[in-house]
Amino acid sequence: MKIAIATINNPSLEAAKKLLPYLQGHECHIFNKSEDGTTKEAAFHIFTKVDDIMPTAWAEFDAIIFLMATGAVIRKIAPHLKDKATDPAVLIMTLDLKRVIPLLSGHLGGANELANELCAKIEGCVNFVTTASDQIKVLAFDMFAKKYGFTISNLKSLAEVSNAIINKKKVQVISYPCMIEAVKEFEGYKEENFSFFMPDDLGKWDKNIPTVYITPQKLPNSALQIHPQEIVLGLGMNRGTSADEIDKAVTRFCFEHGIKKEQITKLASFSAKADEKGLLQYVSNINKELEFFSEDAINALPEKFSPSQATKFFNIKGVAEPASLLASKNRTLFLSKRIYGAVTIAASF
Repeated sequence: MKIAIATINNPSLEAAKKLLPYLQGHECHIFNKSEDGTTKEAAFHIFTKVDDIMPTAWAEFDAIIFLMATGAVIRKIAPHLKDKATDPAVLIMTLDLKRVIPLLSGHLGGANELANELCAKIEGCVNFVTTASDQIKVLAFDMFAKKYGFTISNLKSLAEVSNAIINKKKVQVISYPCMIEAVKEFEGYKEENFSFFMPDDLGKWDKNIPTVYITPQKLPNSALQIHPQEIVLGLGMNRGTSADEIDKAVTRFCFEHGIKKEQITKLASFSAKADEKGLLQYVSNINKELEFFSEDAINALPEKFSPSQATKFFNIKGVAEPASLLASKNRTLFLSKRIYGAVTIAASF
């Protein structure tokens, strides 16, 4: 992390210097009123008023550690507060380095993790964590998303979900088997808090219960959504299909199904397509990895796929669906094939 350590007087500056050895591995900058320059442990910046450093600290640092009074910190950060998705981690420490408060952005910003790190390194340091889910040790979906590198949509709905879990009420999770298992294995999971549904079971869920969707797609609702990012597109195409035709098909596929092109990490197809100039040109244009799979690899899959002309011409189960599945991390086909003219596309994660 890039960390700003803000001091207000000489005692707090001395405390900041003592803190530096415990922050090895982080990029540290000390803001103070008397010393300038750079050492191997930190850069030092002189300021006159705390207000002067706030715009820079807020915009350019992952975390700010204040060695000053809590009341003063709250007044200084108040004009800069935006939301939990973008605000930096804010921590307050006592001058003896024995008490730390992760004040802001405890989960997504990493304040709680940084406080835990400091307490593990500084003998006798106590973490005054105030986040309810951490205190009572229940599952926090923002931490779930952060751990796996997933993005979040409708973050405002997180409070409703978190409050239900904290109050020992039911929360519904709508997702795929691999993600359901990940939730069950995550820290703080308690079986009595959760009901799980597959996308095919949507007729069984209760719209009055707080709901979490875990899917690569951005769905048209206001519920909390968590999006895995590593999508693989399986591509099939007629002989001689151009790169432009493939690009238009992929663009439409992403638009229609709530996918960002940035989520696509890999493309996949059948080995007989390895000499398709249009496909190779398209992959070169977008600078993505392309993987081909053999007849044996495709036919060895136990899954059933949508009817495909590839069965007739190549004696295989399909192209787009099995190829995307084989190349994906979680082996989960979440969008069966769609046909756009000469191009067939499916998506797995």
